Amino acid sequence: MSRPEDILPPDLFYNDTESRKYTTSSRIQKIQSTMTHRALSLLSLSTPSLILDIGCGSGLSGEILSRPESEGTPGGPHIWFGSDISSSMLGIALEKEVDGDLFLADAGQGVPFRPGTFDAAISISAIQWLCNAESSEESPAGRLSRFFGGLYSSLRRGGRAVCQFYPKNEDQKKMVSQAAIKAGFGAGLLEDDPGTKNAKTYLVLTVGGGELDGDITGVVRGMDGVDVMDARRRAKGMKRGEERKGSKAWIMRKKEQMERQGKVVKASSKYTGRKRRVQF
Repeated sequence: MSRPEDILPPDLFYNDTESRKYTTSSRIQKIQSTMTHRALSLLSLSTPSLILDIGCGSGLSGEILSRPESEGTPGGPHIWFGSDISSSMLGIALEKEVDGDLFLADAGQGVPFRPGTFDAAISISAIQWLCNAESSEESPAGRLSRFFGGLYSSLRRGGRAVCQFYPKNEDQKKMVSQAAIKAGFGAGLLEDDPGTKNAKTYLVLTVGGGELDGDITGVVRGMDGVDVMDARRRAKGMKRGEERKGSKAWIMRKKEQMERQGKVVKASSKYTGRKRRVQF
C-alpha cells in the first residue's frame, strides 16, 4: 500500500475532499486522540503552557490541548498556535472555530517565531513528509535541518517537543533523529507496540538548560523501549560510556596499560589531556 507522502506533496494530497475525509473519520479521530495524549504525557506539563502544534491539520490535536485538566489534558487548558501546509485543512479548522491561532506554513522552510517563544511543541503524523523533497533545489536533509533549527530556536530553555511520525525505515528514523541532534536537541526515540502494524514512533526532544545541555536521559528514564541519544556522544558517532580518543580519561587509561607493560611513562599533571590553544 502506498504511503501518502509517496503520492503527492502534502499541500496537494490534502485537498478539500481528502481533508474532510480525514477529519470526519471516527477511526482517525480515535488514533489522533490517543497519539496526542501520549505526546502530552511525554511533555509532562503541569501548568497551562504555550504550545506550538506543527502540522496541526484541522485542529484535532488542538481541541485536546484546549481542554482543561479535569477533561484529561495534563496542565490544561493550554494556549496553542497551529501551523500546516494545507490550506484545506486549516479551512476546516476555521469552520470548527478551534481555539488556537492558525497560520499557513511549510515546516520544511523553518519555524518563523522569535527565540524562546514556546514552552513546548507537538507534531502528530507530520514530519515524515519532510523526508521527501519535491524539487531538485531542495533535499530532505535541508528541509529537516531548517525545521529542527527553527524549532530549537523557538522553544525556551528547558522546553520540550514531542514529534510522532511514521518512519519508512531505519535509515529514515536515523536521518530524522540525527537532524534533531545536529540542531542542538537532546533526543530520545520511543516506540509503542514495536514490530506490529500499530507501531507508533515518538521523537522526544529537549532544549538543554545548564550542565546537562543536550542530554535527555532524565526525561525518559524509566520508560521501556527508549533509545536515548546524547548529543555530545552520538553526534560524534560514539557509544554511551565510550571514551573520546585524546581525552584525559583515554590518556590515563593508556598510561596505565603502558605501566603494566613495564614501559616508561611520562608523569601526569593538571595539564594532561588539556587541549592547547592554537597560536599564530
